[in-house]
Amino acid sequence: EAYGDLLGAPLAAPARFALDAPLLEERLGARFLRQARALPVAVEGDVLTLAMSDPLDAFTRDAVAAATGLAVVVEIALPIDLDAALNRLYPTGEAAGTDAGEAADDDAHAEDTDRLKDLASEAPVIRLVNQIIARAVETQASDIHIEPFEDRLRIRYRHDGVLHEADSPPAGLIAAVISRIKIMARLDIAERRLPQDGRIRMAVRGQEVDFRVSTIPSLHGETVVLRILDRSSVRFDYATLGLDSRLVARLHAAFDLPNGIVLVTGPTGSGKTTTLYTGLSALNATTRKIVTVEDPIEYQLHGINQIQVKPQIGLDFASLLRSILRQDPDVIMVGEIRDLETAQIAVQAALTGHLVLSTVHTNSAAATITRLRDMGLEDYLVTAVLRGVLAQRLVRRLCAA
Repeated sequence: EAYGDLLGAPLAAPARFALDAPLLEERLGARFLRQARALPVAVEGDVLTLAMSDPLDAFTRDAVAAATGLAVVVEIALPIDLDAALNRLYPTGEAAGTDAGEAADDDAHAEDTDRLKDLASEAPVIRLVNQIIARAVETQASDIHIEPFEDRLRIRYRHDGVLHEADSPPAGLIAAVISRIKIMARLDIAERRLPQDGRIRMAVRGQEVDFRVSTIPSLHGETVVLRILDRSSVRFDYATLGLDSRLVARLHAAFDLPNGIVLVTGPTGSGKTTTLYTGLSALNATTRKIVTVEDPIEYQLHGINQIQVKPQIGLDFASLLRSILRQDPDVIMVGEIRDLETAQIAVQAALTGHLVLSTVHTNSAAATITRLRDMGLEDYLVTAVLRGVLAQRLVRRLCAA
């Protein structure tokens, strides 16, 4: 009662739980309600009264409202009363709660997989995940970080290079939320021991958005990161790069060379791919054949042959580059030069009259020379083919409003 007085929420009377049958059973599944420790106890007009053990759980409240289409009023319930009512109304359900450690269990049994599929298919979970994604797109976040901990599921959005924490769903929904994202990305939800990579394409507020999905096992479950690739918000135009006009002119001239290697360097997330795509868009014409080798393909460019690297079947940068050279290309874009074999083939391509664009992870333009030599490239080859190196960083800017 004191807790309710403090929060301004009433305590659910015992009579509230004397229901003969579950309310809104077709919209609110038993597993979801058990995970969230919530129970609809009354419906009057367009208002649903929801008994919850944690009245501050905004995610569950919003998910129930979205699934039912009703306004939700929360009443505080003692966990013992909620558990008793849930066990009576849903006798065939599973034991309440989910151990967060199960998500990192090495043994993925078929029965557990089916349970996760059922959890991820609950309407409130689907709407909750869609809400997380929609909020990220609306606020122009670049990444969504979903991280399970012992007592909660942490949601963070990256804005202008900085992570900001958002409201957390209840810990009981860890498995359901992560499984839902894996289903959307067409990943194996039974495999929780190994990292997985996938892709989601969905409409958010009427616009098509791509998401690059990465999962990796951690102590309390799988950590999921979604990279947002909003094609509608990206323009591959030199004017939008934010570079000095003199630098743009030099960059344009380098990309317009008939042969050689042009490299863009910088840390992860510094916009290297955007710069390369801008150069490719300017070069894209019916008189040129352009082929890219990427891991992954971040944006689809009309009129350009883009190839996805698939190391699991032996389709790596080096093997693809060898095959591409027999395709009579004019311009080749390699997602990253990361080893000597790839570097040597890129050099061969440049020496035989092709323009090669790529990226290297170094801290400065000058350090790129050192990095290429460290890979094992001879100095005379670097001198013969390297036409230019651009080192770049992203900086935060003031809101245009």
